[in-house]
This record gives sequence, C-alpha cells and structure tokens, in this order.
Amino acid sequence: MNNKQYIVLLVLVVIIAVLPLAMYSGMGEDEGYFGGADTSAGEVVEETGYEPWFNSIWEPPSGEIESLLFAVQAAIGAIIIGYVFGYYNGQAKERRKQKKEVKTEE
Repeated sequence: MNNKQYIVLLVLVVIIAVLPLAMYSGMGEDEGYFGGADTSAGEVVEETGYEPWFNSIWEPPSGEIESLLFAVQAAIGAIIIGYVFGYYNGQAKERRKQKKEVKTEE
C-alpha cells in the first residue's frame, strides 16, 4: 500500500470515530442514548413479573467498586489467555527450531 491509501484509511477511521460523537453531541442517557443493553434487558425482564430465586451473597457498596472488580476479572482472564497463547507459541517455535537443527545436521 502506498502513502495515499494510508491517508485515505486514516481519514475514514477518524470520520467513523468522530461522526457518532458529533451526531449525539450533548445527548446522554436521559435522552436514551448510550444506555446499554443491560438496562433494556432488565426492564423487559421486570415487565414479565419475574421473581429472582435468590439474592446475591454480597453486593458491592458502589458502582465504582463493581466496575473495578469487573475490570480485575477481565484482566485476570486476559493474563491467563495471554499466558496460554504465549506458552503454546513458544513450544511451536522450539519445535521448529529443533526440526531446523535436525535438518542442518543431516
């Protein structure tokens, strides 16, 4: 790809990122924007008259702590997945290296 194509792609990315923010400038959750699916799904379930089977054992004292715990959980999962991918990638590199050494010895 040449420089002109990179510039066109960069401009497209900027337009795609900025256009929604400009369209909904100043509008927030009160107007129904950026509400998220969790809120909508919870309202639909409540309309059916569903009663939960049990209550939570522990409820975080604030939304910030709940977000923190969710972020920590996501980070731990990412670390585990990264470790597994790295481990198997390292094993594959070592096998290729050993095969290369065997071929050069012959």
